[in-house]
Amino acid sequence: MQTKISSATKEVVIGDGSPTILIGERINPAGKKSLAEALKAGNYDLVRTEAIAQTKAGADIIDVNTTVFGIDEINLLPKAVQAAMEAVETPLCIDSANTAAVEAALKIYKGKPLINSVTGEEKSLARVLPLVKEHRAAVVGLTQDDDGIPATFEKRLEIARKIVERAGKIGIPPEDIIIDCLALAIGANPASAMIAIETARQIRAELDLNITIAVSNISFGMPDRALLNSAFATAMIAAGATSLIVDVAKLKPAALASDLLTTRDKRARRYIEAFRQQQQ
Repeated sequence: MQTKISSATKEVVIGDGSPTILIGERINPAGKKSLAEALKAGNYDLVRTEAIAQTKAGADIIDVNTTVFGIDEINLLPKAVQAAMEAVETPLCIDSANTAAVEAALKIYKGKPLINSVTGEEKSLARVLPLVKEHRAAVVGLTQDDDGIPATFEKRLEIARKIVERAGKIGIPPEDIIIDCLALAIGANPASAMIAIETARQIRAELDLNITIAVSNISFGMPDRALLNSAFATAMIAAGATSLIVDVAKLKPAALASDLLTTRDKRARRYIEAFRQQQQ
């Protein structure tokens, strides 16, 4: 199962057996006051700076989110996407719950983007999937529905099946769907990591889909978040995740080590090359 994402000049392939694809999460104003203020002012310098920094750190795909309360995201998101495209050749993930803003960004995007996201909610399926089809994009499918985020892996698997089924009815192939198993804060629910891990295992075994997850969500409210995030990333890769949404500069070493240990890094070439670069 291979999911292909591209910019105008670069293609990224997400798939089992290949190195874990890292999706840079830092262009997101949530919790970043300076970025939020810059976006409100129509200043995209931080978008460009973050896109370049994450690409240099090893991001394979850059997530672009401009959700700021009180802002016209339909106008804002395409401009941020354009700024990122001008700054780097790295493919982009267009991230918004505002379908109109996503559509506006898709119209100016050059290549095959990843859309973040569709859920199992009827409203989301009806609005997002036609955009995926029309623009020949790929999409992240969140394992939540009209009843919220399930507390069991069985229900999350059921939602993943629903998303694939509904997508298939309008001609979207399974390879263009990446399932997000959803990480919730372990401080609120000690079982949340294991639910996500088991969801990944079952989706790989039964649906053979590509899988992603926003790693840092697991550690909200806990001390030494970097340690928890690294451990969780390793566990998710072992369970079958083929991409991760992360702060790349902090999590790439864990991904490289995990890929080596799970035979995704043949002959340790990527791991050794990264080590050599650190010694320079």
